[in-house]
Amino acid sequence: MHVRTNPHILIFFFALNFGQVTDTFAQGFWGGAFPAQKIKYAPKHYVCYKIQTPLQLDGKLDDPQWINADWTDSFVDIEGNLKPKPIFDTKVKMLWDSTYFYFGAHLEEPHVWAKLTQRDAVIFKDNDFEIFLDPEGDTHNYYELEVNAFATEWDLLLLKPYHDAAKVAIDSWDIPGLITKVYIDGTLNDPTDKDGGWSVEIAIPWKALEECAPYSLPREGEQWKVDFSRVQWNTEIIDNQYVKTEDKENNWVWSPPGIIYMHMPERWGLVQFTNTVAGQGRVEFQDNNADRIKWALRQIYYQQGNYYVKNKRFTTSLKELGLQQCPVDGVPWPAESALTLSGWEASIKDGETTYFIRRDGKVWSSK
Repeated sequence: MHVRTNPHILIFFFALNFGQVTDTFAQGFWGGAFPAQKIKYAPKHYVCYKIQTPLQLDGKLDDPQWINADWTDSFVDIEGNLKPKPIFDTKVKMLWDSTYFYFGAHLEEPHVWAKLTQRDAVIFKDNDFEIFLDPEGDTHNYYELEVNAFATEWDLLLLKPYHDAAKVAIDSWDIPGLITKVYIDGTLNDPTDKDGGWSVEIAIPWKALEECAPYSLPREGEQWKVDFSRVQWNTEIIDNQYVKTEDKENNWVWSPPGIIYMHMPERWGLVQFTNTVAGQGRVEFQDNNADRIKWALRQIYYQQGNYYVKNKRFTTSLKELGLQQCPVDGVPWPAESALTLSGWEASIKDGETTYFIRRDGKVWSSK
């Protein structure tokens, strides 16, 4: 299941003194050790092409411009190859223009149902489709949008992942100008027939994303951390109604984090934007080493959290953290590390750019 935590009760305070921390919510993963990475870090990649005229949205993905957009790989279990492949197919397309970031998703489903009709209800209690966007790839200030087959929306702005901070989710925040259209290949909430599935088209205005994005519009080659999730409940038919069983929900995703928890943006996939118009040329995804460096720094973050759980303090010693050797191929090592008033900070210099990470998981770079 997704780990969902009431943002209104996540309030805790820190008193820090150069590596010594006193808090009402311990360091680490909700006060415990971070779970071991059980699958290889291999984020999915996607190149998002530009279009010159707006898409006509009706939920069907039948605008001719979608033809020139690639499908993502089909979704897998949230735990990756540790679990069987999903029984129903899910995949996504993306495009962009000067006004919107477009998403088109197809969800195979023989029995399409939904119950929630109030905006900002907890949509994952129905079968749903979810979008996660971290524009700067710093794991802070990211967006989540959930949609069900009624096209009911739940949008959130998250200041930090739930395990990193106090009140982190702004539930009252709405995406201004959001467009969501759903098409049902069959009949909604009718157990007497078999459906083909449902599809959804979503347009998110750049204006709504600019407070967390590096620029007002994507630049050539710019990469965002992005992921998609589909929550799928098992149901049975009782008195001609769909009723959820007591089974845990299925969580199917594009780029699997390897843990049943979506709020680790560092493990999401990468979407690269291009000004090349869809259908007028091919652009290759560029591996610029930045994501690998951030992933190497993330290992320090994990191990510092685990070290604190055991020792109630932080350390500048990579040896004490078990990181004498670089955990990621091709990344300059060793990293520099220092204790700070807020806990600790580490950095890696690659050419003219230095990448940083600090105790609450935020990463950034400077030249």
